[in-house]
Amino acid sequence: MRLTAFTDVSLRLVMRLAVAREGELLTTRDVAGMLHVPYTHMAKAVARMSEMGLVEARRGRGGGLRLTDAGRRSSVGAIVRELEDPGDLAGCEDDPPCPLRAACRLRVALWQAREAFYVSLDGVSVESLVSSPTRQALTLLREDGSTV
Repeated sequence: MRLTAFTDVSLRLVMRLAVAREGELLTTRDVAGMLHVPYTHMAKAVARMSEMGLVEARRGRGGGLRLTDAGRRSSVGAIVRELEDPGDLAGCEDDPPCPLRAACRLRVALWQAREAFYVSLDGVSVESLVSSPTRQALTLLREDGSTV
């Protein structure tokens, strides 16, 4: 299973915000540059993470992005579940639908595998993702995407 680019960008966003220093206000453009992500993709991720209550985005002078306490405590499994398409991993209902779908056991096996994947991520918090050495790598990122 491969995460969508949107989920990947969203996870990188919360990881970078998790290591922000007290009072450090990063803009969407700053984080997009640091993480080598197009601004438009990052803006969509910021909007979705804000809707989920994981990121606080303030506009205007003195504004910026901040990871909320809920975002810091959130499990990676919960975030991925919310962002990934819950549909079938195989093309059971594609057009035309698979002729085996009524009697196929693959659909159930794939669903169970996806659930096991999510469960394995449920015990991983955003905060735990950014412990050393990841913390240092994230804090060294600069707005132009290079490291210090």
